[in-house]
Amino acid sequence: MKAMLLDADKNFLWTDVPTPTPKENEVLIEIHACALNRADLLQRAGTYPSPKGWPEWMGLELAGVITEIGPNPVNKTLKVGDRVCALVGGGAYAEYIAVDSRLVMPMPKNLSFEEASSLPEAYATSYLNLFYEAKLTAGMTVYIAAGASGLASAAIPLAKACGLKVVTSIIDEAKRSAVEKLGADLIVNTKTESLADAFKALADAGEPVNGAMDCIAGDSLGDAMQYMAEGGYWVLISTLGGTTANIPLRPVLTKGLHLVGSMLRKRTNDFKGELLSNLSNNIWKHFESGAIKPSIYKILPITEAEEAHRILRDSENVGKVVLKVR
Repeated sequence: MKAMLLDADKNFLWTDVPTPTPKENEVLIEIHACALNRADLLQRAGTYPSPKGWPEWMGLELAGVITEIGPNPVNKTLKVGDRVCALVGGGAYAEYIAVDSRLVMPMPKNLSFEEASSLPEAYATSYLNLFYEAKLTAGMTVYIAAGASGLASAAIPLAKACGLKVVTSIIDEAKRSAVEKLGADLIVNTKTESLADAFKALADAGEPVNGAMDCIAGDSLGDAMQYMAEGGYWVLISTLGGTTANIPLRPVLTKGLHLVGSMLRKRTNDFKGELLSNLSNNIWKHFESGAIKPSIYKILPITEAEEAHRILRDSENVGKVVLKVR
């Protein structure tokens, strides 16, 4: 089979490598499409390698067809020929991959392989942080940072389908209309507007932010967190805007606020398996009904991975970038 490796200068090489054989509790998937994440850029730069046991090449999510099942799969619903998508620790930029059966989900009906490949990482991350960590329920208000990002393109429609009011942020006014189409109720351009002022206005109007899924952090965290609802959860998933924040502690104390750090990649496969099972059981129906539509910016052949990475590096996209493998 072929996989997308890097040469000494970090250039992509579509190269022959051994086809894996599924071990105990693994299935072999013929990959039809894989989707990009910002973690891929970090891995290419050498700062975010694949975890132990995963292939060295990039790729955290994919869709394809099961071609072989190893001994004693934990997920006994899977069979050869199933159209599936999967959340992996690395190795999706390839023609085949062996995957722990707990990390494999059925594809939502009526979706293409390209659409399904864009779901596992973004929707699992969103589902984890909105509902497990931030403990949000219908009728609450959520802040989802970086509304034009691939992650937010999943989190915003997911939140809306589950009955949440969504506040998000942008830094490029040209992307406002695209983010509006995702369903966001309030969009704050943090280049020209204060996120803290927006939070305060919502609190004054009786609709305070109950939870946040924040990949930005930095000063905006400390400025805005104090205006959250009583018992609110600010879930920190990355620090793209800075690694320090000045947080007023009195509101944290008097309102019982929670600052939570969350990384999906560090969770056990048992936990991920439960999360993915709940995700597919509870959310896939919204794709099948058309209530949520996959947000894809561009589909490129796997041999154009360089162009796909450029799109992410330049923050050109609103929605996911997908590589078509076959």
